[in-house]
Amino acid sequence: MTTPLKQPSWRKPAGMLAILLIILVWAVVVVSISDYIGAQHIAVQSIIYLIAGTIWIVPMRPLLIWMETGSFRAPPQA
Repeated sequence: MTTPLKQPSWRKPAGMLAILLIILVWAVVVVSISDYIGAQHIAVQSIIYLIAGTIWIVPMRPLLIWMETGSFRAPPQA
């Protein structure tokens, strides 16, 4: 028995565009302060770029949950 195909949700393409927009905005922010970062000691630069390279991931979890469920909160675990 075959299962009926579900209609694709508009949330997935919208979410993908939002992800690209978040990455673009974050890259512009980091590049705009790169002169300040470049003037710092190499150890400080490394820490700043390590943090900047990972912090953009924070808004992704709620966005990915929204793309799948339509809600920004994860469904309760049973």
